[in-house]
Amino acid sequence: MTDNKMEGYFDLLKKVVLEYSPKIIFAFLILFIGLWATSIITKLIKRVLKKREVEDTLANFVGNLLFWTFRILVFITFISKLGVETSSFVAILGAAGLAVGLALQGSLSNFAGGILIILFKPFKVEDVIETQGVIGVVKEIQIFNTRLLTADNKTIYIPNGILSNGVVTNYTQEGIRRVDIVIGVDYSSDLQLVKNTIKEVMSKNDHVLKEPEATTFVLDLADSSINMAIRPWAKVEDYFKVRSEILEACKIAFDKANIEIPYPHQVEIHKK
Repeated sequence: MTDNKMEGYFDLLKKVVLEYSPKIIFAFLILFIGLWATSIITKLIKRVLKKREVEDTLANFVGNLLFWTFRILVFITFISKLGVETSSFVAILGAAGLAVGLALQGSLSNFAGGILIILFKPFKVEDVIETQGVIGVVKEIQIFNTRLLTADNKTIYIPNGILSNGVVTNYTQEGIRRVDIVIGVDYSSDLQLVKNTIKEVMSKNDHVLKEPEATTFVLDLADSSINMAIRPWAKVEDYFKVRSEILEACKIAFDKANIEIPYPHQVEIHKK
């Protein structure tokens, strides 16, 4: 290789470096500054939403969505400054997004379900709900699924697509619950005495609410007992406590008043 050719190559390299270096440096500056600014802006948005008492789940979701949207915009700006044709890149990105969307239809359904749950709030974190045959406390509403904790300390993940389209019973939303109790008494019992005894038991319980008023009535004339319906109201967090206390207090009060609670008897037949 002659000295003239070598000199020509060096001149060409020098020209390329001088011409494209500012573009490359500027592009990387945009990339680094953009990524840094994205993190700062996202944190500020989350902070503002929380100051305005927006629910944490919604604040985090909006923050994460904006975070990745800003990052994609920064990356597209970065490659455009490097001289890459962005229209072709966007077309390729759109085609890839369509292919991924078709392949992940179930996940997209869960993603859409998560958005609907966060926006319309059929339940929130720490609510007690029943869905898909499961009862538990909502511990976390994620983008694709919701995490429940059952009474026996089992963690259950339910896809948001099912939750947003299915039946959900929210036991917490109204703040209070009616406690439904049924106790059978003997047919020979004095019904007025039974009612008065039950009412006295409910009036002495500090966890039974005064409003709505607790009620008791004859629910059914069963084969071997008169079934009494007991309907006190309690705060959601006191539900199981009230149910247990009323049952125990009724048994003690019935024993004192000589009110019999019938139970199955076995008849023994002796052959001679």
